[in-house]
Amino acid sequence: MTPQTLAEKILSSHRVGGRVGSTRGDGPVRPGDLIEVAVDLVLANDITAPIAIREFEGLGVPTVFDPDAIVLVADHFTPNKDVASAEQVAIMRTFARDQSISRFYDVGRAGIEHVLLHELGLVIPGDVIVGADSHTCTAGAFGAFATGMGSTDIAVAMATGEAWMRVPETIRIDLHGEPGRWVGGKDLILETIGRLGVDGATYEALEFGGETVDRLSIEARSTMANMAIEAGAKAGLFPADRTTLAYLDGRTARAANELTADEDASYARRLEIDVAAIEPLVALPHLPSNVRPVRDAGPIPIDQAVIGSCTNGRLDDLRVAAEVLRGRTVHPDVRCIVIPGSQQVQLDAVREGLVDVFLEAGAAVSTPTCGPCLGGHMGVLAAGERAISTTNRNFRGRMGSLDSEVILAGPAVAAASAVAGRLAHPEEVMT
Repeated sequence: MTPQTLAEKILSSHRVGGRVGSTRGDGPVRPGDLIEVAVDLVLANDITAPIAIREFEGLGVPTVFDPDAIVLVADHFTPNKDVASAEQVAIMRTFARDQSISRFYDVGRAGIEHVLLHELGLVIPGDVIVGADSHTCTAGAFGAFATGMGSTDIAVAMATGEAWMRVPETIRIDLHGEPGRWVGGKDLILETIGRLGVDGATYEALEFGGETVDRLSIEARSTMANMAIEAGAKAGLFPADRTTLAYLDGRTARAANELTADEDASYARRLEIDVAAIEPLVALPHLPSNVRPVRDAGPIPIDQAVIGSCTNGRLDDLRVAAEVLRGRTVHPDVRCIVIPGSQQVQLDAVREGLVDVFLEAGAAVSTPTCGPCLGGHMGVLAAGERAISTTNRNFRGRMGSLDSEVILAGPAVAAASAVAGRLAHPEEVMT
């Protein structure tokens, strides 16, 4: 059997055809193959689902291929900020009801899709997941091949249970060493993107390995897989191991197995990263690849700090931010907004007293939403304003005005900067 990368192994197991237009294939896939694959889950949100629904209806297909394999999440402009966004979600509600889709998650029962899917156990190792959102790749933290697609492709997937794609080459990222204090998944993926560039992995898969992976939580892996797309990657994948299985225990009735690449698999290239040498990092405007240690970035003043999103809105992230903010006060010139990634994360944060810490520090705590990440609501920037954010993109105008700026960081640096009123290493405010 030909040795395979993790991406190749998963796609081979889901292959339902050879090269598009050729006879049905039954052999292992190889990079460059155009194939059709069976999908395990189809995902869409309140921005992309209405487009996919319209295209689905245009296909003339009466029902989706499997109502239990369709997941619709209202998360981007919810709670609805205006009539237009309310109409978007209304389309989703009607479609979910008409198609008997039980996995429709609305306000009060939802959260950000890339957090919600995982905590509900809807993703297991070896799955193929397609979503009408570029950060669908977050599910690669579980050893799944998960990728974003356009709404038209998602409509076809909803109708047929299949999607076509080109098998990507794989870049192997080997992580070695013990992460230092305050260094988390966000710092590791920023280091990776800083080395690769925002187009350095275009239509390739990032496969993370090395002994450091064994020490990384599912939350840290999710942060890293989430931002694979910021290097242009088609997917970002971690091997499934005991950490994966422990997280999924009790969350899913499906059998989840450890899934790894073959030892002698062939990679397009390999990148070795000494994790012990990494300090807390930031990505300065206007690219996620504009990376440098926060100590070297200078005392850049900020107007807003955002802690949350599908990248860093999990409970572990809020715990880190609370550790920095506990007993301290947000700078009077800074607005600090904390957004839990899901309803469950928010509930857990309340029970642990983390929300008390945030409110006592002078931060605002929001219901789960994508909100400011895409410049939607709950923290849009005015011209001339600058935010530090745990989100995943800092392109010009991403969080509001084209004349605003976004600096990316992990929750520890974001919280420390909120206290200092400028870019700050956590050690600066905790001494």
